[in-house]
Amino acid sequence: MREIVVISGKGGTGKTSLTAAFAVLAEDPLLCDGDVDAADLHLLLAPEIRQRSDFYGGNLAKINKDKCTECGYCRELCRFTAISADFQIDPVSCEGCGVCVDLCPEQAIEFPQNKSGEWFISDTRVGPMVHARLGIAEENSGKLVSLIRSEARRLAEKSGRQLIITDGPPGIGCPVIASLTNSESVVIIVEPTVSGRHDVARVAELTKHFNIQAMLCVNRFDINIEMTEKIEHFARDENIIVLPRIPFDPQFTHAMVEGKTLMEYASSSETAKRIQQAWETILATNTTAALRPVTRFRPKTINFG
Repeated sequence: MREIVVISGKGGTGKTSLTAAFAVLAEDPLLCDGDVDAADLHLLLAPEIRQRSDFYGGNLAKINKDKCTECGYCRELCRFTAISADFQIDPVSCEGCGVCVDLCPEQAIEFPQNKSGEWFISDTRVGPMVHARLGIAEENSGKLVSLIRSEARRLAEKSGRQLIITDGPPGIGCPVIASLTNSESVVIIVEPTVSGRHDVARVAELTKHFNIQAMLCVNRFDINIEMTEKIEHFARDENIIVLPRIPFDPQFTHAMVEGKTLMEYASSSETAKRIQQAWETILATNTTAALRPVTRFRPKTINFG
């Protein structure tokens, strides 16, 4: 079984649009939307939910007024000022550290699990999809990403599917790390901008740390061809496979308005042909060779000249 994770250094690079296009081109894939903080793959693939489950990502303190003597010690302990003068706990401010729970002299503070979101197994027109929705201001998104990726692999094994396509989260934080662990290959989507070139450097270090073969696709390359060339030159120096460039194309927006991928909306366009070429390169890439021993991950700034 192979899992291809599509990520980006920041949001808004066209990552999800290209992931959905790849899904249309793939043969019998299983899809996973790992961008749980801002999931939007469902906007293009219109999933029909057939299984819904709650996600419990942590604990939140709750004062039992029957036991509380209002001594105020919990308020002194709370560094997040989550406990009000009338001894109510603000669920947004509470970080779930448990200090007040452990040190309350009256043992008046309970610590129940907190429902942080939901995750789903759905059917789409291109294949089954495992996805999730994290609650507003909730944490533990990395834990939720790990959960749905595990469910995606379980479902793929059960159904005999050999390919998982994961729409990963942007950045290099905990959710991204959770989306990359034990994956076979990663596709980095980037725009040709100053911030984009530094995003590539950060993500490249992350993929090296996990010894994962990385591939790079410059989206909207024609808005800055000089920067595109700099980014691709850096990628080749870092042993990152460079995929065919994708031009700026308003048909992406037109397709989204109709709830379609570009491959469904304009399959004969030049952009669709480039996406097809990129997908064929991804499938043909050998991901079995080790890149280098895993070292401590240290994001660094790259001088692009």
